[in-house]
Amino acid sequence: MKYKTFLPILFLGLMASAQQITCSPKDKSLFEDKIAALQKTQASFLGDTIVAVGKSFLDTPYVEKTLEVGETESLVVNLQGLDCTTFVENVFAFGTMLKSKQSSFEDFTKTLETIRYRDGDLKGYPSRLHYFTEWIRNNEKKGLVKDITSDLGGVELNKPINFMGTHRSLYPFLSNDTNFAIIQQAEKELAKENLCYLPQDQVESNEQQIQSGDIIALATSIKGLDVTHTGIAIHQPDGRLHLLHASSKNGKVEITQEPLVDYLKNIKSNIGIIVARPVLLSF
Repeated sequence: MKYKTFLPILFLGLMASAQQITCSPKDKSLFEDKIAALQKTQASFLGDTIVAVGKSFLDTPYVEKTLEVGETESLVVNLQGLDCTTFVENVFAFGTMLKSKQSSFEDFTKTLETIRYRDGDLKGYPSRLHYFTEWIRNNEKKGLVKDITSDLGGVELNKPINFMGTHRSLYPFLSNDTNFAIIQQAEKELAKENLCYLPQDQVESNEQQIQSGDIIALATSIKGLDVTHTGIAIHQPDGRLHLLHASSKNGKVEITQEPLVDYLKNIKSNIGIIVARPVLLSF
């Protein structure tokens, strides 16, 4: 089940490199309540903090395209409805802030912009890290995560990543020729890098090396795409690795009932996973 929301929008013309921020009064209030509650339950390790933040979003409705707001790109803060990527971004932002002992809304928007945009700088729609492999690489360059897929025994795949460029009509902001040209250039840069993923049949034997709080991306065989879904790794009492994620199928943030490896087997296009480990960095 999918949800649609109609939120009153508040435009805050400050913070985040002086870029426009789109945030409803309700979301601002949710931020304040959440940061106050989470400050009382901080864990010792960054991964455990990220899991605690992720669990605080349990049952939050899954909502598509929450970042596609207005006619120009703005820093969207939406805590009422999340897709798989915005779930990871918001959880990561809260977790990083907590470990860095930051708590203001200004800190949050700065952190979110740093995570969401190429080199941490919002410069229009094309500067958003649309492809998750670039999201990982760029955030690794910033010192925020470490791609550990290769360390787990990942294999490399040479695959053109150009889904946006070959499906222009699916992305309203790409009706702008400048946006489209920049996205195509970004895709050419992505083509220079091989995709490294841990094959599906090797996930179970490596799951104890994956830590709770690691970021999991689901690699795909779909032409032109690198990743179809993302979430947070979480070890459950059954001793197995599960996925904490915003589920489009069940319409909410949840923890998979089955272990991650079994969850993957039910996705026809899945070929394996990419794993990025969060790294503590003070902003």
